[in-house]
Amino acid sequence: MPIGLICAIPQELTHLSTLLLDPVPTRAAHTEFITGTLDGHDVVLAGSGMGKVNSALVSTVLADRFGCGAIVFSGVAGGLDPALAVGDVVIADRVIQHDAGLLEDDGLQTYQPGHVPFINPSDQLGYRVDQDLLARVVDRLADFTLAPLSGAAGGGHRPAAIRFGTVLSGDQYLHCDLTRERLHGEFGGLAVEMEGGAVAQVAESFGVPWLVIRALSDLAGHDSRFDFLAFVDEVAASSVAILRRLLPVLSPFAQRRPAG
Repeated sequence: MPIGLICAIPQELTHLSTLLLDPVPTRAAHTEFITGTLDGHDVVLAGSGMGKVNSALVSTVLADRFGCGAIVFSGVAGGLDPALAVGDVVIADRVIQHDAGLLEDDGLQTYQPGHVPFINPSDQLGYRVDQDLLARVVDRLADFTLAPLSGAAGGGHRPAAIRFGTVLSGDQYLHCDLTRERLHGEFGGLAVEMEGGAVAQVAESFGVPWLVIRALSDLAGHDSRFDFLAFVDEVAASSVAILRRLLPVLSPFAQRRPAG
């Protein structure tokens, strides 16, 4: 079974597409899916576009039409944890769709997507990475070091950190310090993005293991739009470097999916 690789924006997709061997493109819905090999592993690469609907659509095609045995979203995100810096990488151990919920008294009570509390309640909140896969990922990256961002991109001498934790997904581009602080405090989120929660929801529906790898291109505050434009190319390269490191771990999990 191939590994499905999804990116949201062109900068992310370019890094991976130039590395594929024997690429074969196929058009489906709004997306070009490219089958090929990456470092000797069978993969299907797709650019989803931004947002949860786009990523859910592409994840469904990867799982159903291409029979992918694992799905990975590799890209960029905004940082929520003030201890993190631009260029650091967050690998999700859980994803939560922070914008799904009950609006009441000018506040949002977040709930599991598709489970309204007074209709079909669920105690589950978010989706967790397969624990065996996560343990192997942690072990694989234990001695892996990322280079600092270049000086031109505002980097310093500190190597980029790799952290594991909660990633939040929502269909908004976060450009607000107050909201950043609220999301970090309420959910313990390390990063916020627009696709990972939908990828996890679809992958779990198909019984497919998944990963979300996010390099921080901005800190999700009032200067986020300017940080993103300055740093996106280099941090996207960092997430791709980690993805390539993890392919040998992902391949055995992809082969476990029953045919059909």
